[in-house]
Order: sequence, then C-alpha cells, then structure tokens
Amino acid sequence: MRTYRIALPATALAACLVLTGCGGGGAEKGPSGAPRPTGAAGSALAAVDSLTVKGRAPKTGYSRDQFGKGWTDTDHNGCQTREDILKRDLKDVKYKDKCDVASGTLVHDPYTGESIQFQRGASKIDIDHVVALSDAWQKGAQQWDKDKRTRFANDPLNLIAVDASANRRKSDGDAATWLPPYTAYRCTYVADQVAVKKKYGVWLTDAEKTAMKTVLGTCPTQQLPAG
Repeated sequence: MRTYRIALPATALAACLVLTGCGGGGAEKGPSGAPRPTGAAGSALAAVDSLTVKGRAPKTGYSRDQFGKGWTDTDHNGCQTREDILKRDLKDVKYKDKCDVASGTLVHDPYTGESIQFQRGASKIDIDHVVALSDAWQKGAQQWDKDKRTRFANDPLNLIAVDASANRRKSDGDAATWLPPYTAYRCTYVADQVAVKKKYGVWLTDAEKTAMKTVLGTCPTQQLPAG
C-alpha cells in the first residue's frame, strides 16, 4: 500500500511561511500576480518547475489502443500489469490462479478514504492511470512511438487501485480540473502526477501548473516518488 501524507492546513502553512519561511518562497508569479511557491531540492514542489508548460494539443487521433491493447506484462513476471497492481495495493489477497486476483480489500481507497472489497467479476475497484492516457496524448504522447506509450500505460508509477465511481468522475482530468475528494491524499496524488510527467516528458498547461503548486504549497516537503 502507498503511504499517505496529510496536507498542512492553509492557516498553519501561512503562519509557518511568515515566521520561518518554511515553504521556500519564490519569485515566480501566478496568474493573480501572487508569488508561486517553490520547494526544496528533491521535493515534488520543486520538480514542478522542471516541467515544460505548453497549451493542450487537440485530442484528434486518440484511442486507448494507441497505448497498447489492454494490459500487458511489461516486467516479464508472467502476469499482466493489472494483476500486479491489485497484488500491490490490496490486502488479504486470494488468488484465482498463479496471477489473477480473486478477492481482496482496498483498506484505504486513496480517492475516497473508504474501505472497498474487491471481488473478481463484480469489482467496484478500477486500476487508474494517475496521469490519464488522454491527458498524456494531448500533452506530448502523440509524438511517442508505440513502445513508449505501452510502457507509460503499464508503468506501476502511473497506476493505482481506486474506487471505480471516483475514477469515472475523474475521467481524463488533470490537476486543474479534478482532485481526489479525499483531501488528505491530494499531496501524494499530485506528487505522483509530477513524477510521471517528469519521467516521460509530458508537459503541463499553465492552469495545471498553478493547481499543482497550490496543492504542493500546502506540503512543501512532499518528496518526489522514485520510479
């Protein structure tokens, strides 16, 4: 299971900034003219500034198949990536066979904070792409070859077991248009998005960058996950 970091409340963060400068400060201005926060080296907040900012490209030509047909076995362990993520994120896992998960429990759903039971064939759990495939397509993935898109779609860094209904509401939203309802997970969620976009060279829109910095500004020490 992933470790969740609870975001520092905005009032506490403001006091911290005034008294100690703990957030790192920064001269870069946001759309409102207020300084955008920066973070310490190695933090997700600092990494946001390393990402390219451009406009969103048209969605023309996008389909799920552009990222490979369904789940694959990119790590060559004999099991499809979906089953690997279920094994990683669920507890009390029972198996249908060597690879396929029959049942288990998502003890703390990252998007809702609820506990959800997984039962094969009647699942209320999806494996979500933290950076949606369509979002990536509109921000650079159109220019990749098929192998890179397949790796992106099956990279565990970009995958997480979540509540299915919350995942459907997210659709292909980025940080500017959708954040997890469970607010305590937002720092981890946005940090994961930054890590994925940095790894693959997916760009941001200006609105997305602002949203990421707003979230990560409440948790300036949140580390960029490795992967």
